[in-house]
Amino acid sequence: MSVAPVPFDPALNAMLESMPRSEGPASPAEAITMMRETGGGMPTLSVAEVIGTREIDAEERTIPGPDGAPDLEITVLRPRNLTAPVPGLYDIHGGGMISGHRHQDTPRLADLVEQLGVVAVSVEYRLAPENPDPAPVEDCYAGLKWMSENAAELGVDPRRIVVMGGSAGGGLSAGVSLLARDRKGPHLAGQLLLCPMLDDGNTTPSSHQYDGRGTWPRAMNLIGWRSLLGEKAGDPAADVSIYAAPARATDLSGLPPAFVEAGSAELFRDENVEYASRIWAAGGQAELHIWSGAFHGFDVFAPDHEMTRAALATRLSWFRRVLDL
Repeated sequence: MSVAPVPFDPALNAMLESMPRSEGPASPAEAITMMRETGGGMPTLSVAEVIGTREIDAEERTIPGPDGAPDLEITVLRPRNLTAPVPGLYDIHGGGMISGHRHQDTPRLADLVEQLGVVAVSVEYRLAPENPDPAPVEDCYAGLKWMSENAAELGVDPRRIVVMGGSAGGGLSAGVSLLARDRKGPHLAGQLLLCPMLDDGNTTPSSHQYDGRGTWPRAMNLIGWRSLLGEKAGDPAADVSIYAAPARATDLSGLPPAFVEAGSAELFRDENVEYASRIWAAGGQAELHIWSGAFHGFDVFAPDHEMTRAALATRLSWFRRVLDL
């Protein structure tokens, strides 16, 4: 498929041009190693550095994983001197299913804890290819169940929990939302899906437009899906779990309200638009935002851009509405 790409916003394009480039890894294994060593170019600070002097308490905990699986590491961020139950945010980090860690989302979560007065829990899940499907989504679901069952201890209102994440974390958040529905599990007040990784098919126009372009190009996406699903990735006839690839779900009814966000200049654009549209078609609630000329993860790489300020304000508005703040 030959489709001209949507141009990047000029300021964002200048930022992309200034980022280091490589000739590209020679193999999927080298690509995964590179992602893990570099963190995908994302800045990483310690929890203490992120919190600084803010009135936030941080706690590292170990909780039970899925049956027969290893325990999970989580980080809990709470407003200091919390006296009454507040809404909770359950965060799942990104990294294409093959890299990343929970602390990379601490800046985003600390801001939300400070601005909204909520409690945030961030989970460390097993990564592919060492731990293929269903390990990642089952880890994330186990962490959500623990958060809901221990809401009183955490100071969380169990009826006001939002699952959230970006990229692979957005796809896993969608998968966890489907699991919670189908297993009659924890109640979710919403699902915040930031440029979510939903579709292993990679057949949309936007999945071809950003072949070799942007912060998460097509080649890396193919590696991520193949690492998670093996030979089944991209095969429409294969038995692929809807919890691993939510775009394969035929029934999107009965889900919590969704916030879906992407850039117009990234490979996940079309699958994200379709997912929101199918939620509407099933009678559900979805709020869709496509930011013109924005690349994948623009808010992280360009925190001072006017588009990022608009996107963050829009997310805050949605949080206040679905959490009744």
